Amino acid sequence: MGVLALLWGSSFLWIKIALTGLSPVQIALVRTVLGAAVLVVLVYAQGQRLPSGKAIWGHLAFAALFGNVIPFVLFAVGEQTVDSGVAGVLNATTPLWALAIGLALGFERQRNTARFVGLALGFAGTLLIFAPWQQAGLASWGALACLLAAASYAVSYTYIGRTISGRGLSSIQLSSAQLVTATGLTALVVPVGGLQEVHLDWQPLVAVAILGVFGTGAAFVINYRLIEDEGPTNATTVGYLLPVVSVLLGAAFLDEALNLRVVAGMVVVLVGVGLTRKQPATAIIPVEPEPATTHK
Repeated sequence: MGVLALLWGSSFLWIKIALTGLSPVQIALVRTVLGAAVLVVLVYAQGQRLPSGKAIWGHLAFAALFGNVIPFVLFAVGEQTVDSGVAGVLNATTPLWALAIGLALGFERQRNTARFVGLALGFAGTLLIFAPWQQAGLASWGALACLLAAASYAVSYTYIGRTISGRGLSSIQLSSAQLVTATGLTALVVPVGGLQEVHLDWQPLVAVAILGVFGTGAAFVINYRLIEDEGPTNATTVGYLLPVVSVLLGAAFLDEALNLRVVAGMVVVLVGVGLTRKQPATAIIPVEPEPATTHK
C-alpha cells in the first residue's frame, strides 16, 4: 500500500516536471502508451489475452474516456497553474463525486446520516481549498480542471461497476484493454492539442517515462494485487495517503508552499471521505440462552 501511495501520489510531481517540455495532451498520450505496453506484456506473460467482443470494447471506450483520457489531460492542464500538491488534494475528492453520482442516479442504497455529513464536509473542504472569497484563492481554471478530472474518475468508476465488472474477465485484462483503448482515444486528440514543439530535455522525458511505466502501468498491477490480497474496501484506503504524498513531494522537490488553509482543507476533505466510507452498524440480536438441563 505504501508503494502504491508513493507511485500514485508522486504522479502529480512527475506531471509538473513533464510540463516543462511537453503539452498536456502529449503527456497523456505518452503515459497511456507506456502504461498499456506494461500491462499488455504482463497479460500475455500470464497466458491471458485481451478481451474480445464489440460490446465489452464499447464499454471500455466509455470507461477509458472518463477514466484516462479526460482526467489525464485535465490534471496536466490544471497543473500549468496549480501546485502539484493541490492537484493531489483535489484528486482526493473522487470518492465524494462517486457517492454524489450514486445518490443522484439511485445506485447508492446506503443513505445513513454519516455519509451525508461526510459528503457535505468533503465539499466544504474543497471550498476551503479554493477560497473564492480571497483574491489569491485557487478559484482558477487550473483548479477547476483538476476538480473536473476527479469527477471524471468518479464517472468511470461508477460506469465500470455497473456495466463491466463481473463479466468473467480478470482485472488485469480489463485494465490493460482500458489503457489500450485510452491510447487510441488520446491519439485522436493529438491533432487538436498535441502538436506543440517538444523540448527534448532529459528532465521532462524521464518524468513522463516514470509516470507512464510506474505511475500508470505498474501502479495498476499493484492496485489489483492489493485488492486481491486485502479486499476492495481495505484497498481504497490508499486514497487517504495520496494527497499527503503529493503535498510533501511538492514542498520537498518543487519548493511549493505549505499553505495552512490548503492543508486544513485537505484534512477536512479526508475526514469527509472517511465518513462517506462509514458503513451502517449491523444490529446484533441477543440470543437468549436455552434453559439448563440437569443430567440424572
